[in-house]
Amino acid sequence: MTVHTIRMPDLGEGIAEVELVLWRVKPGDLVAEDQLLCDVMTDKAAVEIPSSVAGRVVELGGEIGQMMAVGSVLIRIEGEAGAQAPAAAPTSAPAPAAAPAPAPATPTPTPTPTPAATAAARLGPAPAAAAMPPPHTAPSTRALAAPAVRARARALGIDLARLQGSGPDGRIEHADLDAARPGSSASGAATDVTREVKLIGLRRKIAQKMQESKRRIPHFTYVEEVDVTEMVALRDELNRQHGAARGELSPLAFVVRAVVRAVADFPQVNARFDDDAGVLTLHDAVHLGVATQTEGGLMVPVLRQAQTLDLWACTAAIARLAATARAGKAVREELSGSTITVTSLGKLGGIVSTPVINHPEVAIVGINRIVARPMVRDGAVQVRQVMNLSSSFDHRVVDGAVAAAYIQRVRQLLEHPATLFIG
Repeated sequence: MTVHTIRMPDLGEGIAEVELVLWRVKPGDLVAEDQLLCDVMTDKAAVEIPSSVAGRVVELGGEIGQMMAVGSVLIRIEGEAGAQAPAAAPTSAPAPAAAPAPAPATPTPTPTPTPAATAAARLGPAPAAAAMPPPHTAPSTRALAAPAVRARARALGIDLARLQGSGPDGRIEHADLDAARPGSSASGAATDVTREVKLIGLRRKIAQKMQESKRRIPHFTYVEEVDVTEMVALRDELNRQHGAARGELSPLAFVVRAVVRAVADFPQVNARFDDDAGVLTLHDAVHLGVATQTEGGLMVPVLRQAQTLDLWACTAAIARLAATARAGKAVREELSGSTITVTSLGKLGGIVSTPVINHPEVAIVGINRIVARPMVRDGAVQVRQVMNLSSSFDHRVVDGAVAAAYIQRVRQLLEHPATLFIG
C-alpha cells in the first residue's frame, strides 16, 4: 500500500497561506476520489478541497484555526499505486467558512466530480481498482449545530450525535449543551456557565478587517436627517402599478440610486486609498458594496456597475447577492473590488450609527430606519416619514466639507425623488 501526500493547493495569485476552518474527514475514514476533505478560508470566502485519490485517511496535516502555507502537507491517505498525489484542486464555488452546510443523517453518496477536481485527478496516479474494492463512506451522524456550538461541545467533551436538539429541525443549541454537560443541575438551578470560543474563519477575518480599518483610517462621521415622505409615496405607487409584473421595489434601491447619482458630483468618495503607497484611485464606475448580515457574520457582496441599474434591476441584484451570501455560495469575485459601501440594519437601524469604513475604501453610507416624526413645514406641524443617514469618511483624503456636501446631495435626491430619473 502507498501513502499519498496531498498538499495545500495554490488557490489564486498572491495567496501564500490560508486558514483551515473545517475538517470533513478524520484519521481512519475511507474516502472516495473527489470526496470533500476540508474547508479553508481565503479573504472572505471558503474553498472546499476535494481528495485527488481514494483510500484511508492516515494523518491530518493541521488543526482547525491553523494558518497553512500553500504547498504544505494537508493530509496523507493510504491507497494503492503511485508515489504521491498532487495538490488537491479546490471546488469552483467557494462558500462562507462560518456556515458550512451540515451533512444529512443518511448515507452520503459519492459526490459528482467538479470540473476542477476532475482535472486535478487526471494529473495524479490512477488508483488500481482491481486490487482494492472501491472505498465507501460510512453513514454520517453529523448533527445540526452552529460552529460555535460544535466548538463548545468539543471543549466540554460532549458527543453531539447523542443529543436531541431543541432548535428548528432538531438543531442543537447552547441550551442543549447546558442540559447535557457533566454536573448540570436537573432542578434547573442557576449555574455560572462560561465558555471560550476561538475566532476562526469568517469571524476572524471580520475581526481583522475591522481592526485594520480602525487602526489605519481616521474616521469622520456625518449624520443628516432626510425627509423621505415623497420617496416612500413614489415607491408605494410604483409597487402598486408595476409590483405584480416587475417585482416589489425596496427603499434600499432608492437610496442606492441616490448614492450612485451623487458620486458623479463628488468622485472623491468613490475611491480606494492605498495608504502604503500613498495613492488614491478614483473610479468612474460604481462597484457598490452592500453590507449583508449572514449566520457567520457580516459580509460585503459587491453590486458591480451599479450606475447602470434601474430601480428594479438594483432591487433584484441586491436580493440575489444577499441570498447568495447567506446561503454560503458567494464566490471570491462577488466579495471583492467594491469602491463605496452602503450598510443598513433595516428596522433595527436605530436613530444614529457610526459605520466602519470597508478598507481600503474611503466612504460608507449608513442607512437608519424610516420612522414617522413631527416636522414643521410651511409654518405647520406635519407628520413626515424621516430617515437618518449616518456616514463615515476617511478624513485623510475626504475633507469634512466634501463629505457634508456629498451627503447633502444624496439628501436632495431622496427628498425630491423625481430628480433621481433626470439626466
